[in-house]
Amino acid sequence: MPTIDLTTFIAAPAETVFNLSRSISLHQLSMQHTGERAIAGKSTGLLELNETVTWQAKHLFKQRSLQVKMTSVKHFTSFTDEMVTGDFKSMKHEHHFKEVANGTLMIDVFSFEVPYGGLGKFFSKVYLQGYMKNLLEKRNAVIKDYAESNKWKAILY
Repeated sequence: MPTIDLTTFIAAPAETVFNLSRSISLHQLSMQHTGERAIAGKSTGLLELNETVTWQAKHLFKQRSLQVKMTSVKHFTSFTDEMVTGDFKSMKHEHHFKEVANGTLMIDVFSFEVPYGGLGKFFSKVYLQGYMKNLLEKRNAVIKDYAESNKWKAILY
């Protein structure tokens, strides 16, 4: 199963970074280039334990839907969301937050599996892993921008 590990330093408290990472509004802002929006389940505010959100966006020339559920939460240190339905065979995104001097390390562990056997594995290795890493990096850059400025207050309050 392919896994993408990303670590992003953010000069902000873990609580702020944790909450921005759960924000439906900020997620939509970070994925504007795909037209991603929440279409079912929780559609505003912060995603909480056992809540689901269904995202719809255009990826790889096709409109796609992905329903995820928050399956674990440890306030200000970690949370996990997992695919309920979607185009992946499976998908799990662990979010970890570690306070360090002058800020927070935000650590993403994103694991996914694609259908279609060997052809799917080949496509994943050649293209999809890079595509998903790029999406996560764009998302993290927006979280960093909001957390390190006063813009986060408009999203969280």
